[in-house]
Amino acid sequence: MELEDIVEILKKDPEKVIPELLEDIRNQYGEIPYIMNFMKDLPEIFIPKTLYENSIMREFKNLDPETIELISIGVASALRCEHCLKMHIRVAKRKGIKKESIFSAIMIGASISNAAVLAESTRALASEFPGDEKGEEEEMEKEKHCRDPNCEICDISRATLD
Repeated sequence: MELEDIVEILKKDPEKVIPELLEDIRNQYGEIPYIMNFMKDLPEIFIPKTLYENSIMREFKNLDPETIELISIGVASALRCEHCLKMHIRVAKRKGIKKESIFSAIMIGASISNAAVLAESTRALASEFPGDEKGEEEEMEKEKHCRDPNCEICDISRATLD
């Protein structure tokens, strides 16, 4: 949707715009998501949210609709949003996306979710046991304090570190 189209929509009477936007959503998804149906009586929220969602979900020039749907499935999976996940799976089925591809998106989302839990939890654990951290953070700390006077990467001489 071009900026000029958005401006025109914003100029229209909300009573006319909302049904048009709902029909557009139904055409894109094959159904109207619960949250959109819930907000339709709140034009000050519904219209800008719908325009924003349209810009994010359907206006990418470098991603096809199937890829966007698979990303949506992976994210819904990672966020554990059952309602969004089920809706996006239905949309993916209507778009002809294979069950195996949908499952792969779910597994990627699950993997990212798992990594996020581990990253947050291990950092919390490490903060309670200072000095015990090993691995990547230790290596990064060593790199910060390079004392090689001939280092071509950081170009810091020994005199500036002492």
